[in-house]
Amino acid sequence: MGVKLRVAICGGGIGGLTLAVALSRYHDIQVDVYEAAGQFKEIGAGVMIWARTWEILSMLGMAEDFARIAHAPPDQAPGIGFDYRRSDHPQEGSRFYLFQVPYGCIRFHRAQFLDVLINHLPDGVAHFGKRLTTYTYSPSSHGRDGGQITLHFADDSTAECDLLVGCDGIKSTIRKQMLTDHVRKHGGDPKLLNHIEPVWSGTTAYRGLIPVHRLVKPDGRKHRTIDSPMMDKHVVSYSISAGSIVNVVTFASQPQLYDTPYDGVWVTNCSPAEIQACYAGWEPEVDELLKCIEKPTKWAIHELKPLPFYFTGRVVLLGDAAHAMTPHQGAGAGQAIEDAFILAEVLGHRQTTLSTLSRALTAYERVRLPMANHVLKGSRQSGNMYEFNGPLADNLVPLGPLIGSQWDWLWDSTPQTERDRALGMLHYARASL
Repeated sequence: MGVKLRVAICGGGIGGLTLAVALSRYHDIQVDVYEAAGQFKEIGAGVMIWARTWEILSMLGMAEDFARIAHAPPDQAPGIGFDYRRSDHPQEGSRFYLFQVPYGCIRFHRAQFLDVLINHLPDGVAHFGKRLTTYTYSPSSHGRDGGQITLHFADDSTAECDLLVGCDGIKSTIRKQMLTDHVRKHGGDPKLLNHIEPVWSGTTAYRGLIPVHRLVKPDGRKHRTIDSPMMDKHVVSYSISAGSIVNVVTFASQPQLYDTPYDGVWVTNCSPAEIQACYAGWEPEVDELLKCIEKPTKWAIHELKPLPFYFTGRVVLLGDAAHAMTPHQGAGAGQAIEDAFILAEVLGHRQTTLSTLSRALTAYERVRLPMANHVLKGSRQSGNMYEFNGPLADNLVPLGPLIGSQWDWLWDSTPQTERDRALGMLHYARASL
């Protein structure tokens, strides 16, 4: 069987590699992954997913490998998503809401998560040191099926494809050119240019890793977070790497600074004293946790303004390039994986050819854009609630259930129903011809 579609994936993070693995199931699709760095790598330590994302990894045949590196082998029993506590006072804190779901919060070390995807990648697909600078589309005079995209890389090399997928992250070069071309060459709304650059959320995060043994007292008493993901106002902690490491992420927000300029490097090292001073006067459990972080890093948390579309022509966005979001619902990686799953399903469908490619991309966009933008907005709202900056402030009795309602997207649909809806659009479009 010949190749019906040549797909170029620019960016080898979680979303790009999941798409490459998913597309590799179709022998009539040629897949190439172009990564700017000299190897695949992930920034950050912890990554969490929820049951709906686990279903996708299972359908792609990777559940067994991912189960080996999870904090514990996932099962369908109800588990703790987060244990919400008020901890910003010197006295011992208290729980005000317990969020439980099937599978709970499934946690991994990012590097190990990426390694599983790499191990499922076919040989010859990955190309390193390929930083995309621009792309051009050359239509063919031989009909609507013709034409190709030429990719131009910083090393002066080029490559060709039929479909370019931008998986190049929050600072996406592809998003920038796609929106700029749409405005300046095709008369699109100039306001779209405001969606090119990420905006600072007003939040700074501190991150650190703690070996589990440092959180066990001589008498054997363990810190609560070893066994239970915790949200202490806005100090998040959970175990990763088969339970051997605790990942800690703390947040300090100034909502009034949302979408103001952020001067400086987004990610820097900082001293243990800085993170401890930021949370001085909090409950002993938090103080004990933060004193165990030896090499914290400081992050300026940015996000995208919700995009009104994800593709133009033969260029489509995926993952953070399309909907980079704050981490307050632990949804960034999961949303990228859902993008990859739906896009692979519509591209691999027998009805998708070069001449019907626009239908497939439309189906992908109509399914994924509303969901991802909903989670993007909801994640920011959740972050405000965690720090008592939401509409209920620190009125804890109604606040807990309101926080819980922010997660309704986890079970309002399933990956299977989303896939079926997308494929149904392909059938409907064909029947309408």
